[in-house]
Amino acid sequence: MLWREWWKLASQLRGACARIRTFLWMIICLAGMTIRIDLLGVTSIVRALGLLPACYDRILDFLHSPALNLNTLTRIWRGLVFKQSGILRFNGRPVLIGDGIKVAKSGRKMPAVKKLHQQSESNTKPEYIFGHSCQAVAILMKAASSVFAVPLACRIHEGVVFSNRDKRTLLDKMILLVDSLGVSEPVYFAGDAYYASGKIVRGLLKKGDHLITRVKRNVVAYVPALKPSADKPKRRGRPKIYGDKIPIAKMLYDEKSFSYAKSPIYGETGVTLSYRTVDLLWRPVGVVVRFVIVRHPTRGSIFLMATDLNLSPLDIIEIYGLRFKIEVSFKQSLRVIGTFAYHFWMAPMTPIGRKSGNQYLHMKTVAYRNAVRRKLAAYHRHIQLGLIAQGLLQILSATVPEMIWRSFGSWIRTIRPGLAPSEQVTAIALRNTIPDFLADDENASIWTKFLRERIDLERMEGFRLVA
Repeated sequence: MLWREWWKLASQLRGACARIRTFLWMIICLAGMTIRIDLLGVTSIVRALGLLPACYDRILDFLHSPALNLNTLTRIWRGLVFKQSGILRFNGRPVLIGDGIKVAKSGRKMPAVKKLHQQSESNTKPEYIFGHSCQAVAILMKAASSVFAVPLACRIHEGVVFSNRDKRTLLDKMILLVDSLGVSEPVYFAGDAYYASGKIVRGLLKKGDHLITRVKRNVVAYVPALKPSADKPKRRGRPKIYGDKIPIAKMLYDEKSFSYAKSPIYGETGVTLSYRTVDLLWRPVGVVVRFVIVRHPTRGSIFLMATDLNLSPLDIIEIYGLRFKIEVSFKQSLRVIGTFAYHFWMAPMTPIGRKSGNQYLHMKTVAYRNAVRRKLAAYHRHIQLGLIAQGLLQILSATVPEMIWRSFGSWIRTIRPGLAPSEQVTAIALRNTIPDFLADDENASIWTKFLRERIDLERMEGFRLVA
């Protein structure tokens, strides 16, 4: 029954594929990413499903094929996610979360690999790595008493420059990524302090969306200038817009202006925090924004900003408190699904150096640039399929948790009541039940028949699946 629920969701992605056969190979990739144990690229998909050796090349051909339209797949997946009943909303708006992730890749013949600096306080990460710099967008979805950040899209946004006239920054590309989702309703976009920028605000306000982010302690804002009285003569020039300059950090010490409330932060109980709200002009965009200064009894102080003046300060605190969920989603993508576990080389590529930055291709031939685009598209298809595989696990966890626990058949030390099963628990349940799904002749789908024909019965995995 669990796989039937999975198939009902996955079958809705058919419109992204030009042919039925392309769609069936896509389903095989999604299933393989879901149940595999090791994260060693396409090889692990073949191994997890017990496929014939020839399927390895077929999957590589599929990932490099334009028969799977990446933009269409992303929009269909976004539409599927938005249809779920658990989408978290504030003032009727869903909440999108954006962030960047840097994935280590050491291949000298992999396009877009460059030397990257990791701004992390963790001692488990080196300061500099070689790899792909990506940006991702997720949406918050409620599952029982927990919250998932369901990934919607992720793209490689650094490393390759096709034209020396291209001056787009990572902020510009994040706005383009959000726009590519084709969301027809206004949303809130939450990001860390890197996205507290005029480019992001202007790009969001253009479509009626709003930004919620953290700002640095040294940010300044302005009181709107007073309008001149009617009895005074008009002065030459444009009327004054900005009044007195106010450093936001100075507002932290005015005790009388703070209010107290129970903490709305996810996972906190019995904690009271103090906050102060002030609406001021922010010069990077020239509009009035809402600043929320928050003092937490154990975590210290933080300065938040929202462009929606109708959003309550406690909602702003709650939304930003859920921003970390995309970090949890990245962890699952890396360690459970293997979203970024691709190893696609480009044979005719000029090897990159060990201290290389962006690869500038405006002097290369058209054939070379097209080969790089083809390889990047393969990376993006693999990443997007990994995000969809993870999202399907999250949707199943939110909708059929009892069925997952019945099929889990394993052991974990702590099962907390009220919390939805994790992606790994759901993946284990699917791994345990796939033999029964494939052996069910009465409810066999077209994908089941397609997979049976390609299982290698001489291998242990293949024998287990059809036994």
